Amino acid sequence: MSEGSRVYRHVIPEIEHWPIYKLLADRKNFVEEIEEFTFQRLLKLHENDLQDIIAKTIYLERIRIKEEPWKVDPPNERMFWKKMSKRLLGKTPMPEGDEQKAAAEAVLRTIIHRYAEEIVGTFSIPTFLFARKFLTVFFNRLLNTAAGRNMKRIFGTKYKVYERLLTRGEIEKLRNLMTKGTVIVVPTHSSNLDSILIGYAMDTILGMPSFSYGAGLNLYNTGYTAYFMNRLGAYRVDRRKKNPIYLETLKTMSNLSIQRGTNTIFFPGGTRSRSGALEDKLKMGLLGTALEAQRVNFQKGTDEKVFIVPLIVSYHVVLEAKYLIEQYLRYIGKERYMKARDEFYSLRKLFKFGWKFFSQPSEITLSFGKPLDIMGNFVNEEGISTDRFGNQVEVKEYFMTEGAVTEDLQREMEYTKMLADRIVERYFKENIVLSSHVVAYAAFNILKNQNPRLDLFGVLRLPTDDYIFPMALMQNVVGSIRERLLEMNKNGKIKLSKQIFHEVDKLIEDGVRNLGVYHVEKPLVMNKKGQLVSEDFKLLYFYHNRLDNYGLEKAIIWEKVPEKEKLEMEVA
Repeated sequence: MSEGSRVYRHVIPEIEHWPIYKLLADRKNFVEEIEEFTFQRLLKLHENDLQDIIAKTIYLERIRIKEEPWKVDPPNERMFWKKMSKRLLGKTPMPEGDEQKAAAEAVLRTIIHRYAEEIVGTFSIPTFLFARKFLTVFFNRLLNTAAGRNMKRIFGTKYKVYERLLTRGEIEKLRNLMTKGTVIVVPTHSSNLDSILIGYAMDTILGMPSFSYGAGLNLYNTGYTAYFMNRLGAYRVDRRKKNPIYLETLKTMSNLSIQRGTNTIFFPGGTRSRSGALEDKLKMGLLGTALEAQRVNFQKGTDEKVFIVPLIVSYHVVLEAKYLIEQYLRYIGKERYMKARDEFYSLRKLFKFGWKFFSQPSEITLSFGKPLDIMGNFVNEEGISTDRFGNQVEVKEYFMTEGAVTEDLQREMEYTKMLADRIVERYFKENIVLSSHVVAYAAFNILKNQNPRLDLFGVLRLPTDDYIFPMALMQNVVGSIRERLLEMNKNGKIKLSKQIFHEVDKLIEDGVRNLGVYHVEKPLVMNKKGQLVSEDFKLLYFYHNRLDNYGLEKAIIWEKVPEKEKLEMEVA
């Protein structure tokens, strides 16, 4: 089979032997372990201000309930936090000394217990098997029905999901590392579909056991989604909760699950990329738990390593692109933009998106980057770390002081920053450029070049009806960008889809067609007169951003626009 179209046997055939199953089969003890670890950590970190931290948490939670309630919230939320406030402060004057400390610690334990029970999910084998079968049937029927344009293919199998959901990278090495240590996959994050697609691909295509992964609590607002999320090993992440007790409980859950050898997926960018660009700044919290888990493993006397695998998810079109770019522009433009509504995908919306996507010969690409150790060094098939010169590296030595592995949270914080920088570096080098990225990048740069006096918001406010992209200019700009991308690919600075190697005309045709797959108002489309136009400059900007920060604009050679086409631009 060609690259991206191979289906692998399962690394661990028996589900009962999967790390995620073992972890959640022992859920009660795991939750208790989280509670005790979090309690002791908070006592240590906030020895002198514990009561203030608890009071702040109660205050923030009561504000959250009032200003940002969700359907998924427990019905007794308001009563619970009111009760915690009374227990902490009491109806009588503030207790003193040991009595005050005991009261604060009791409240702290109660809050941690509530958070731990909320965060930790479960794993049901029957539910998992049903979900696997359902998604396989769903995607196959969808693909064959949409692509076939022929009812006979509804029950056929001419097209396979793995032919459209492509996996690239050092897959064999990754599969082998799952038997050598604990694997943490750190994907880029573009869509709410990411978790479903990544989980499905890693299970049914790459033959890997299910990973523990964080799912936003907002995804539990819909009944069907909540049913599956609650039983498929996902742990809940409530991004509304910014208080130190919740965040410490969440980090402890990640830390202890990794210590137990549970393979994990988390999005280090923290949330979906609002701009459409690759993440270049990562959150330190969960990454730091991987460092701490590795150090604790060494302290326990085991040399089992934690491996980090960057994953770049590439879509031609993103389901929530219109909402995401509106939110991004509102953030950077402040009062110039109104808040957009984020509608989570329903089954109907997912089907509609999939139908439109699969009815075209498009692909979603999962590019698995080179596996790293916890310090960002490359590792070989046996999990042995090497530096940039190919010399073997002992990771344990990074955590040693005077010949012994020691805890040094400040040192580990610096290591976490180094790891984050390394992951970002790999994101940009392992990113696979799609034809849609190139044409969107070229078109928006043409738009900016033709309107040099306007800032970004001025360009985005231009009426789309007044602009036609001259095809000769488009060919010139795409050609310039393509040449630079080919050079970068040769030097290992980026990866390219097969369409980028096509001739410029075919590349443009493929990119424009893919950008027209889903959105009602197309970022780029050929109109009835055969002219290249955009129906939404904000969407065009969103897809342009995927190739931002590569310096490709420097490769563009701006040739003079033919007078005929320049006239069309002015009078369109």
